[in-house]
Amino acid sequence: MSSKKSATAKKAQRATAQQATGRKAAARPAAKATEADKATDAADAAPTGPRPARLTAAAVLAAVEGVVLLGFGAYVLIMGLTGDPESPQQAEMLGVTVVALALLPLLAARGLWLRRRWSRGPATITQLMALPVAWTLMQNGGGLIAAGVATAVAALAVLALLINPTATEALGIGPRDA
Repeated sequence: MSSKKSATAKKAQRATAQQATGRKAAARPAAKATEADKATDAADAAPTGPRPARLTAAAVLAAVEGVVLLGFGAYVLIMGLTGDPESPQQAEMLGVTVVALALLPLLAARGLWLRRRWSRGPATITQLMALPVAWTLMQNGGGLIAAGVATAVAALAVLALLINPTATEALGIGPRDA
């Protein structure tokens, strides 16, 4: 019976402690909001110090890929609107799609340039998507082989630069976060 009383007493003590903690938290909501804001600001802030050359190179290569995609998409869209393609609707849709897809490497490049840790994911995904495109270009032969080789080299270079420990540290990604 005494163990039953002590268990009941312990439950009552826990409930009282939880209520007291809730009252203290209600009395200091501004302090908690300020601490949460500081934590969010610290996570969003770019790391300090000079940007490593490897991260700069990755950002520049990703930006060049985005600009090339943007140019290709604009060309296809303009030719779909003003030219004489077999299917104007398909040409226009392809142009709009490529222009939209060009935003991903451009945003990733901007994030890498500003040393935002979120930018590594989109940059990596963009490069992984570029590899099958490069393979397809190389399989088609002719002048597309050079374009496929250039795409593959750029994608592999950016991937190598992004997984480099210097780049991950510069983005604020520690060994346990990677």
